[in-house]
Amino acid sequence: MLTLNIIPYCAVALFGLVFLVMFLVTRVKQATPKAAAIKAMTSVCFILCWLMLAKQQMNDFAMFIGGGLLFGLLGDIWLDLKFCYPQDDDLFTKLGFSSFAVGHFFYICAVLLGVNGQFQPLALACAAGVAVIAGLVVFFGEKAMKLRYGAYKMISTLYGALLFFMTAFAIFTAVFAGVKENTHLLVMGIGGVFFVVSDLILSGTYFGEGKNRPVDIITNHVTYYLAQFIIAASLAFMA
Repeated sequence: MLTLNIIPYCAVALFGLVFLVMFLVTRVKQATPKAAAIKAMTSVCFILCWLMLAKQQMNDFAMFIGGGLLFGLLGDIWLDLKFCYPQDDDLFTKLGFSSFAVGHFFYICAVLLGVNGQFQPLALACAAGVAVIAGLVVFFGEKAMKLRYGAYKMISTLYGALLFFMTAFAIFTAVFAGVKENTHLLVMGIGGVFFVVSDLILSGTYFGEGKNRPVDIITNHVTYYLAQFIIAASLAFMA
């Protein structure tokens, strides 16, 4: 159930869509500083969307969602700069992974502080189980998925487990604490699902062969921005 005025959110989201199309047109042709700049503007739009909703109802949940989105913006910049400056590929890749990881910690805190009702230990246990399975799949499934992580195998494993934990934790908490009272957490979890899909595509782009096609670039970024805009929109569903 919507509890806030989302018209300003929708207006800014439309600008985000325009910037996303501009970015994809530029990025599919070549990774350039211009493309990275347009991508940054797209990310600024989901920060502004958050601001449109947060100013109507600022609380702990909103604050930590904003922190997660901010680190997402930083991650966006680092990961696109790795293509612009290949000599610093390792540095920008690690900065990108680190920024998104910190962002997921902010999202986890948002779930902990934003649940309406009692904390749900069962949700925590279920999410931890999902994270362990995801981590094992990433670590031992490299060959089956036709990926080569190289020096990034451990960081990819830990990051994958963290992302799956965040997503599952939001969804399980909403379910066990009551979806009606915690629709915002369910919406946040849906955003997390798109995040997972985006990063699965990105894994192929970074660590696979022949998976840096235009279709991969487009689907990776479309699902990613859907994730961040949906997570920002979760503020509108707080009871």
